[in-house]
Amino acid sequence: MLEKTFRPADIEPRINSEWEKANAFKAGRAPSGGKNAAYSIVIPPPNVTGSLHMGHALNNTLQDILVRFERMRGRDTLWQPGTDHAGIATQMVVERQLTANKEPSRRELGREEFLKRVWTWKEESGGTIVTQLKRLGASCDWSRERFTMDEGLSKAVVKVFVQLYNEGLIYKDKRLVNWDPKFQTAISDLEVVQVEARGKFMWSKDSGEPFDAAALAKVLAKDPSGHMYHFRYPLTKKVPGYDKDYIVVATTRPETMLGDTGVAVHPDDERYAALIKAGAKVKLPLVGREIPIVADEYSDPEKGTGAVKITPAHDFNDFEVGKRHNLAQINILDAFGKINDEAPEAYRGLDRFDARKRVVSDIDALGLLEKIEPTGHTVPHGDRSGVVIEPWLTDQWYVNAGELAKNAVSAVENGKTVFVPKNWEKTYFEWMRNIQPWCISRQLWWGHQIPAWYGPDGKFFVAATEEEAQALANKHYGSDVALTRDEDVLDTWFSSALWPFSTLGWPDDTPELDRYYPTSVLVTGFDIIFFWVARMMMMGLHFMKEVPFKDVYIHALVRDEKGQKMSKSKGNVMDPLVLIDEFGADALRFTLAAMAAQGRDIKLAKSRVEGYRNFATKLWNASRFAEMNECVRQRDFDPKTAVQTFNKWIIGETELTSKAVTAALEAYKFNEAAGAIYDFVWGQFCDWYLELIKPVLAGDEEDAKSETRAVTAWTLDQILKMLHPFMPFITEELWAHMVEHGVKRDVLLCLSQWPNLDGLVEVDAVNEVNWLVNLISEIRSVRTEMSVPAGAKIPLVIVGADEVTRLRVRRNDETLRRIARVDEIDFEEAAPKGAALVVAGETTAALPLAGIIDMDAEKRRLAKAIEGAEGDLKKMDAKLSNPQFIERAKEEAIEEAKERKAELEAEIKRFSAALKRLSDAA
Repeated sequence: MLEKTFRPADIEPRINSEWEKANAFKAGRAPSGGKNAAYSIVIPPPNVTGSLHMGHALNNTLQDILVRFERMRGRDTLWQPGTDHAGIATQMVVERQLTANKEPSRRELGREEFLKRVWTWKEESGGTIVTQLKRLGASCDWSRERFTMDEGLSKAVVKVFVQLYNEGLIYKDKRLVNWDPKFQTAISDLEVVQVEARGKFMWSKDSGEPFDAAALAKVLAKDPSGHMYHFRYPLTKKVPGYDKDYIVVATTRPETMLGDTGVAVHPDDERYAALIKAGAKVKLPLVGREIPIVADEYSDPEKGTGAVKITPAHDFNDFEVGKRHNLAQINILDAFGKINDEAPEAYRGLDRFDARKRVVSDIDALGLLEKIEPTGHTVPHGDRSGVVIEPWLTDQWYVNAGELAKNAVSAVENGKTVFVPKNWEKTYFEWMRNIQPWCISRQLWWGHQIPAWYGPDGKFFVAATEEEAQALANKHYGSDVALTRDEDVLDTWFSSALWPFSTLGWPDDTPELDRYYPTSVLVTGFDIIFFWVARMMMMGLHFMKEVPFKDVYIHALVRDEKGQKMSKSKGNVMDPLVLIDEFGADALRFTLAAMAAQGRDIKLAKSRVEGYRNFATKLWNASRFAEMNECVRQRDFDPKTAVQTFNKWIIGETELTSKAVTAALEAYKFNEAAGAIYDFVWGQFCDWYLELIKPVLAGDEEDAKSETRAVTAWTLDQILKMLHPFMPFITEELWAHMVEHGVKRDVLLCLSQWPNLDGLVEVDAVNEVNWLVNLISEIRSVRTEMSVPAGAKIPLVIVGADEVTRLRVRRNDETLRRIARVDEIDFEEAAPKGAALVVAGETTAALPLAGIIDMDAEKRRLAKAIEGAEGDLKKMDAKLSNPQFIERAKEEAIEEAKERKAELEAEIKRFSAALKRLSDAA
């Protein structure tokens, strides 16, 4: 017998153990080909340092639903698991550990010893997230778990690097990168967070007040950003047609002016036409360098003075302007963010933010400080270091992404890879058609060390091994020379870009590569379409000559219940593991699936998870009811043999539900699939079918009872199968129990056959029971609206019934009386006075309420409720039509107001309908 109470914490570890023991998720179980064609997904590898967050929970739940669904459809499924070495994050963790243990630092240990420590940490603590994914119910083939720095994947990375270099698609160049002065490395755009800054200091030359450098320094000590500084750059000579001997430029980073090599104005800006015509130059204050004024559309005439200082070595936009006008690139910062020897001696060695204050003071001393004003702008910070990121000019390794992107764009244009929802293709195309060279080198120790060796003159040799590089060098120099390996490692995204084929054994020719590549679908978030999806497309097409996946399903963000992004600073982070502890993995999974509408962010509330835990409990209790009534599986039961109307109805509805769930999953409409199975289980099966059959199970008609038991057990089996991809633990547990006493299932539910039902819908039975359910539901609604006491039995009059309706009522007389709580059932041509009308399809019924409720008091109550709701609606309309509210309020506040308006409108409609019923009855 099933336990009285559903306890997820008792069930989930045991079920996980049973799956593992049976190797239930191992690829290659089903024969390949035809309907059993291979179905494969590669997991987006979580960081080896990571812990399960809500984004992981959503992403892996959706993947697991698809994999379990296809596995049950008989396909040879591979869900390829693995973790990412997470270069900077992992190196940070181990460095912190060294500090906490008061051990030598990374540099004191040396590279070789430090990497040994990292590998030790990885073996001891790096598998946390894998354990957590198993708790979620992820049905990966865990026997095939990979790591982006395991031997096989490292071999693939080296091969790709060497081949791309030999093809001219990897090269070294001096370009701007996002430089982290704390970690001393280039980082990707994804590792940069934009922080809003707005200062408080204001000063203007026109004010007549002297500039207070100490007051500015005090403000900048709290936050060095958030101000716009306006400097006068003197012209080298007077220009006819221009009325000043200087031009005013504005900047939020005054220290970078030490590296200025130009000033840009818009070519159509009449204010500066004379300067452009004359080829005017300015003398850079504090430095003395003469720099040109150039015409470039980058300058915006509407912003500030319309003149922009150009520092090609310290700003990404300026770098491009500089290239267009052949401006010098002068790097005035070192790797630590200190002023270097390219700047005047007075500033050398100063921290960039100390130099900021010094430059402003010195500019003022020259009489060239026009004004300082607070401004709102975003400042790039390292997501892990927390320091301000510098655009920094340095030598790095690059991939010619523009060349590789061509085939990747064509593949999506031609439909070889399809984005779902389709609108994400636009984002993909925008990024890919404006792609920049991909910086792939990082100044770290943990990662794939770049396979390049340098000779004594700095010439490098790229090869798969040091021996091969040595042979190349010896040939070049004509003698044996000492080589030094490049200390940099590759960007983590480089190895991740190879994930769909490297995890299957490439560069070796393996059976898995032949069978499972290209993969069937990639499930991921929109934020890494460029960083990961696009790069997998480029690498897959280049090395495999085929797209890496046929579909790309882009899921939305999980936000809090008010629609705000979850963040530790806001205190609104919901931990999936805490929710699993409280409500079970099934409840969390079903919540995420039910809310995963395409293109719409999920507003997650704890109450929703609790609600779906209640759904699991409802299913548990329904199974206990079936078990107590001896509704167990009959091996040879054929649903087509059922003769009882209620049984034929639930069999038909089961078929319709299975088709709806199947179609929705095939279209990646997870919320529709979850909604279909939820409505069927809770509504049709638990609330209606089990209630409708109670008299049969308690009666003496053995044939009807036997058939009903068999149908109940059969329907439950189909429910468990359809629900299994969403709620794998409870369904697997119930599957094992819902059989004859002492008998075991032949197969685990996760390996059973997906319902493939057809020809089971008997239209007459379906129509009759749906009519009955509709009529009883309407009667119940009226009872509730009219505040009819729950225990009161009321008469029911069927108005103007035809012969079909009369027969239906007679056949279902007992059910109507029992469930709708009516006593007398009469047929009349017209509704009696004092009766509330009920319309269910083509049937009109009347409920005589005179003497049962106080009609006048009920009218007054409803009128008052309508008045209150209309008053609240008026306030909500005023709020939503107020431009200031719409402009200033947060998006979630506006959404909340719209939802409240919709609720009030629904309330008014419901109360008005009830009031009309009473008025009609009177």
